[in-house]
Amino acid sequence: MSDWDFLHDMHNEGYSSEQIADAAACGCNPWEVNYIDIDREWVDSQFPASATDQAKKTFKSRDGFPYSTLEQVEIFHDLIECATRHFDNTGRYLQIWGELGEIYAEIKFGLCRHGSHKEGSDGTIAGKLVEVKTISPEKTNDHVLVKSQGNFEQLLIVRIDEQFQFSGKLFNRSELKGGSGKFLRGQLKDGAGYA
Repeated sequence: MSDWDFLHDMHNEGYSSEQIADAAACGCNPWEVNYIDIDREWVDSQFPASATDQAKKTFKSRDGFPYSTLEQVEIFHDLIECATRHFDNTGRYLQIWGELGEIYAEIKFGLCRHGSHKEGSDGTIAGKLVEVKTISPEKTNDHVLVKSQGNFEQLLIVRIDEQFQFSGKLFNRSELKGGSGKFLRGQLKDGAGYA
């Protein structure tokens, strides 16, 4: 008899799938050792909530929907795939650049977005108010304009190229040009930024 044959015996004896999985996990045969069934709720109560669980409880995304970074990554990849397929099929781009840029900022830079329709900034990164501007593949230049009256401390420029590759760079407001005018100008130079 192998070390694991007792699992088959447990099945034949009428043990539940959960009990068999528990026995397999710890490698103990319930009739050969002093096997005590411990209440799962009691075990969970003995450990503090993980940081992920705590974040889910305390942070809600825009309009109260639960926030999940993993889900955002999956949505991001799905949107890129749809946009690519649409372009391959029609030769036209889907005009979803701003949303793609902000989702990229959430994933890559840790942007926590504000609720819908908040003017002045899109969210925060490390406690600083951030405005996100996205340069689409349709644009040939590498600069953006942002209103100087906006309530932001940093500007994140996200560039999406023709192959739907993303790069981005975060600027402090003081690095932007045109401080006395109606608009500030930020420029993402070739080779600058993050993949």
